[in-house]
Amino acid sequence: MTGLASFNLSGQRALITGAAGLLGREHAAALGELGADVVLTDIGAAPLQALCAELAAAPGGSFRAMVMDVTDPASIAAAARAAGPVDILINNAAIDPKVTATGGLELSRLENFPLAEWHRQMEVGLTGAFLCAQAFGTAMAARGGGVILNIASDLSVIAPDQRLYQRPDAAPGAQPVKPVTYSVIKTALLGLTRYLAGYWAADNVRVNAISPGGVYNGQPEAFVQRLSALIPMGRMAGRDEYRAAVQFLCSPASSYMTGQNIVIDGGRSIL
Repeated sequence: MTGLASFNLSGQRALITGAAGLLGREHAAALGELGADVVLTDIGAAPLQALCAELAAAPGGSFRAMVMDVTDPASIAAAARAAGPVDILINNAAIDPKVTATGGLELSRLENFPLAEWHRQMEVGLTGAFLCAQAFGTAMAARGGGVILNIASDLSVIAPDQRLYQRPDAAPGAQPVKPVTYSVIKTALLGLTRYLAGYWAADNVRVNAISPGGVYNGQPEAFVQRLSALIPMGRMAGRDEYRAAVQFLCSPASSYMTGQNIVIDGGRSIL
């Protein structure tokens, strides 16, 4: 298969974790556009049903919702049985503390960061990816092949610039920051990507990652301006600008590619 035909995912089943999130729905639309049967998973039923209704009018494949907790092996096993054979897994589930309307973050500085919160975020973003890869990737290997795509971040290759989150009304020792967990998890996902790619290479299970830059989603204007000033292209990403990369990495179009990370950040990490 060559050319545009290599992007065809008709007859392929894809499962996306954290599908109800901002980028999860974009990944789903991207794969559906290529004809895939897309299984949308997340921990809440209502957001998934709403997403299915939203995607129902989208051209291409089919969509169905399934509640799954990526931190619970029993929940993953139940979803695997209900979903049927999965050809494509997108590990997208994560906890990403957001910039609030006042420019701050919901989580604390390193010196005060709660151990319980460290464990909670690691469980979702890293252990969850491992457990899903273990379950679905093992089955792919047994069937002779498949694709795993891990969703990392530009903060897997660069450190957070904490100046982005500063507030004029906060003292130096009380300034909000991007928490340590996010960078650690996203960096570790790249290590997991390389390990799995080598481990399953002989079984035709390809494992890659993408590292998206910041997506505009109504963040405070001061934050948007600060971040845009660090990006050579001068702006944040649109929510749909990662679709083509997902389509490439999840389809036979990337058939000779494994263990790689594609950084899509408007050039921020080159400076």
